[in-house]
Amino acid sequence: MILTRLILGLLNLAPMTGYDLKKHFDSSVNHFWHADKAQIYRTLAQLVRDGLATVRTVPQENYPDRQEHHITEAGRRELGAWLASPLGPDRAREPFLARVFFAGDMERAEVLELLERRRAQAQAQLAEFEAMHADLGDAAVRDRRAYLMAATLDGGIRHVRAEIEWLDSTRENLP
Repeated sequence: MILTRLILGLLNLAPMTGYDLKKHFDSSVNHFWHADKAQIYRTLAQLVRDGLATVRTVPQENYPDRQEHHITEAGRRELGAWLASPLGPDRAREPFLARVFFAGDMERAEVLELLERRRAQAQAQLAEFEAMHADLGDAAVRDRRAYLMAATLDGGIRHVRAEIEWLDSTRENLP
């Protein structure tokens, strides 16, 4: 359900092919939502069936035709209704925390290794997010849409930094 809204939001920015959408997911919203190529294409097809998006074939020389998706007025209304709707509870799924929760029978060194592997992942993610943030430039200061997009990235950066701090504390205090 959320993936539908995210794709509508991206199509509201500009018409896109499935390939374009995957690139945008990977470079813009990946810090809070991941979608693989198959999920994106399935959701696009459903949006077209539901009348929330249309698809236009754009002929290209020497390349396959582009299947460009456009948000419809019904899609814009759906997106607007979702944006204005009451917030429901977040039901986070954290596979790593599930591992930590049940790691009590592991040797201390194994738990430390588990924490260190996660810390390395978090450090890599932080570097990626900070690079994305550096690429934003001044547009986020002048434009509300760009500012709010940058604010979500800033939230992602703060979450990763908090996780690294928690990992360090857990590692330091592990009995």
